[in-house]
Amino acid sequence: MLRAVRHWWWLHLPASASPQVGLGCGCVRGRQSGSRGTSSYPSLFGGAVPGVLNVFDRVLKRKQKNWAAQQPEPLKYDYLKEEVGGRVADRVYDIARDFPLALDVGCGRGYIAHHLNKEVVGKFFQADIAENALKNALETEIPTVSVLADEEFLPFKENTFDLVVSSLSLHWVNDLPRAFKQIHHVLKPDGVFIGAMFGGDTLFELRCSLQLAELEREGGFSPHISPFTAVSDLGHLLGRAGFNTLTVDTDEIQVNFPGMFEVMEDLQGMGESNCSWNRKPLLHRETMLAAAAIYQEMYGNEDGSVPATFQIYYMIGWKYHDSQARPAERGSATVSFGDLAKINNLMSHGKK
Repeated sequence: MLRAVRHWWWLHLPASASPQVGLGCGCVRGRQSGSRGTSSYPSLFGGAVPGVLNVFDRVLKRKQKNWAAQQPEPLKYDYLKEEVGGRVADRVYDIARDFPLALDVGCGRGYIAHHLNKEVVGKFFQADIAENALKNALETEIPTVSVLADEEFLPFKENTFDLVVSSLSLHWVNDLPRAFKQIHHVLKPDGVFIGAMFGGDTLFELRCSLQLAELEREGGFSPHISPFTAVSDLGHLLGRAGFNTLTVDTDEIQVNFPGMFEVMEDLQGMGESNCSWNRKPLLHRETMLAAAAIYQEMYGNEDGSVPATFQIYYMIGWKYHDSQARPAERGSATVSFGDLAKINNLMSHGKK
């Protein structure tokens, strides 16, 4: 397992005591103006699929992301998504080919396209549920089309894109298997999907501190950190969706903050507040202060700051094509692994 812990700067921000801490787990008609266009489709934002466990309030998540995108200083909270978007872009550069048409699912303000160039990607479709994020997208040299669309209901035809990417968005999807199948559906044969999403150890310091404080002050606790997908499940879900030649790896990014309230303020500024249906509507003041004290006591650094850990899962999957390398048929081998020991003996005799 790749484990890269990166320490970021200590952010001096005013305290905020918001209780909604968070983090979980057809043809498009549009008009292009210059290099950036805007398209939309009649989507069921927040709509539920029959038979699927409805964990997240997608309507609330859209409001949270829209609110975050229209803040006076959105760049103040973009540091994590910028970093992960850059790491996803690095994986695109690792593939020795160009992609005439690409799609970013849950693009936010365009954190992946910002790190790519037009020599690698010819044209970028950026899809997100938050119109304010699309309007305030970061500049890129790649011609882009912004599409107001839900990650759970992609409005594109089969075999459309050479590349699909996604960064820190799919952890809010109610039906992840369906989302993977839709991504596979819109990819061309031999197309590739490269994604990143938060892992299960994300914000474990905040989760433990809140739970201990609630147990002490209120005699029980409620979930304040949304559920995440386990890394062991990702490969299985991608395989079920039809992807092959899978790669899944994980790393960690650690950010230092002055205190727990600054952690919560940044989550809100990122649009990553909790939107689970079973979230607790509020936390008492005494419980919040106790959680901050526990956070500092259990995880505090020597300089007085506190760390917040973000675990990131990276995944790569390919859509099948006849030109791709395939494993040999079972039983077609002509040499046994048991014969490898004989090679060493033959080499030793040859030296003599």
